[in-house]
Amino acid sequence: MHWRLLDNVDDQEVRRTLEMARTRTFERDEVIFHEGDPADTVHLIERGRVAVRAANRHGQRAMLAVLGPGETFGELALLGPRAQRSATVLAIEPVVTQSICDVDFQRLRREHPEVAEVLIALLSEHVRRLSSQLLDALFLPAESRIRKRLLELTESYESTGGEVVIPLRQEDLADLAGTSRATVNRVLREEAGRGTLRLARGSTTVLDRDRLAQLIW
Repeated sequence: MHWRLLDNVDDQEVRRTLEMARTRTFERDEVIFHEGDPADTVHLIERGRVAVRAANRHGQRAMLAVLGPGETFGELALLGPRAQRSATVLAIEPVVTQSICDVDFQRLRREHPEVAEVLIALLSEHVRRLSSQLLDALFLPAESRIRKRLLELTESYESTGGEVVIPLRQEDLADLAGTSRATVNRVLREEAGRGTLRLARGSTTVLDRDRLAQLIW
């Protein structure tokens, strides 16, 4: 398994780091950590996918990202002293991670300064993604946000013969698009009628990405 966070770190050091890591397994819907928890580990995703969520003081929540194999989470919170988790991370399917504790992660940063460069690149990507989502929330109607999030998810899931199965429930898509489940259900049924996707219990199969992209405005 290749993780971008460990780019430019030699193979021997990667093996050494993974020997100190702890293999963690999580069931679907299991919370890996909550927003506000002490930040003491970095997770390297080996299998499965997680959702990054945040909530306001009224309990309204939004899904900020879906992360899968080869990606990491929890690393940005370890950049400062006494850091806390800035979001809740939840397994949306069975997940296996390699968990690296704070002490080992800080040693890795000291001995391999290039890790800091990768962290900066990851942080920049997070900022760009959140900025794009903010613009979408301000200027795109809910229907277009749903279609756009579906297209983005096709990049995270493997394609089989041009079809991409996204095993997320409608309430998950609603959190990701910042809208209601009822709106998601309506848009998905409209798209199923157009032939751009196929619906099943607990999943959506995207059949025609190009056509779906044309409907975003």
